[in-house]
Amino acid sequence: MSNAILTINAGSSSIKFALFPLAQQIDSTAVIAGQIDGIGTASAKLVAKDKTGERIADEILPVEKPNHKEAFDHLLSWFTKRAADWKIIAVGHRIVHGGQLYSKPVKLEADTLEKLTGLIPLAPLHQPHNLAGIRAIQSLMPQVPQVGCFDTAFHRSQPEVAQLFAIPRHITAEGVRRYGFHGLSYEYIARALPEHSPRAEGRVVVAHLGNGSSMAAMVGRKGVATTMSFTAIDGLMMGTRTGNLDPGVILYLLEAKGMGVKEVTDLLYKESGLLGVSGISQDMRTLLASDKPEAHEAVDMFCYRIARELGSMAAAAGGLDALVFTGGIGENATEIRRRVGILIAWMGVKLDPEANARRDIRISAPDSNVDVLVIPTNEEWIIAHHTQTLLNL
Repeated sequence: MSNAILTINAGSSSIKFALFPLAQQIDSTAVIAGQIDGIGTASAKLVAKDKTGERIADEILPVEKPNHKEAFDHLLSWFTKRAADWKIIAVGHRIVHGGQLYSKPVKLEADTLEKLTGLIPLAPLHQPHNLAGIRAIQSLMPQVPQVGCFDTAFHRSQPEVAQLFAIPRHITAEGVRRYGFHGLSYEYIARALPEHSPRAEGRVVVAHLGNGSSMAAMVGRKGVATTMSFTAIDGLMMGTRTGNLDPGVILYLLEAKGMGVKEVTDLLYKESGLLGVSGISQDMRTLLASDKPEAHEAVDMFCYRIARELGSMAAAAGGLDALVFTGGIGENATEIRRRVGILIAWMGVKLDPEANARRDIRISAPDSNVDVLVIPTNEEWIIAHHTQTLLNL
């Protein structure tokens, strides 16, 4: 039996997991990866693939409307039967919010969990589910150490002025600040970048584009600015989230339209973005294939917001030496990269159309003033790496 590290990303209705064999240098590809979707529903389902991409599980959970603990119980039972050659000796978790308390991974013990529970008001839609996953593993595998890795941690290197809102100091003191998210993705890209660009230590902007989208500026591979802030709805237009929005719009919805907090929350998080503008779908593939003007407008807005925010990120970094696309849309949507490239040509960016179509790692033309790269992110590996390092495995 070989030792392995399990990584967990627990959401409101899903659990993403990956298993990495313990080694002096952990391989970038998990031997098993998958997810349980539909937690809390009668159709909760476990799907898993092996290292080659072959599907090794596709099954409905036997418990009707399972909670997180029951879903984890099924997952670990499945591992016992189908992955008997692997012994889980540590578990690493993605935790959305570390607040001002945590700027690096930590071992998850009782006092830490108590502090993380106190951060729930800062991320009420995500933090409770992250903590539910930790407690479920504690209950099912009490002897196995757990490590928390924070989506906010990477951005703690930003200058103080980049982390503040122009609000009264007593509110700032309560923790209302620009935190930023997708930090594990940005950290992975920062680690991988020197392999692909001689400008890695320079002024770099990374565009993490997916159903949730953000951008981050780095200098010396350290964060100096990012588009998301107090919550994960700020910044870029996303699949169903508004992105940057005049706070006056929210006041209007509350006062003039008589909407309640729950209605406004649903509108901001679930009914806006690509879905809201197009009225068709939040899936970029569907919108790019559509001939409806509303779909075209949604795609145009998405690209416009990327180009506009890139100007902001470049200003924070003092210029632009390299641009990296990552995330589901960033890695796969050739057309989005092409359109963004046209909008930012004034910055000295020039794409190689053939390299872009092939989805090469380097897609900038030889005479481009800016390196443009497509680097697949790997948040699961960075969690496994931190878990191994912190526990000295």
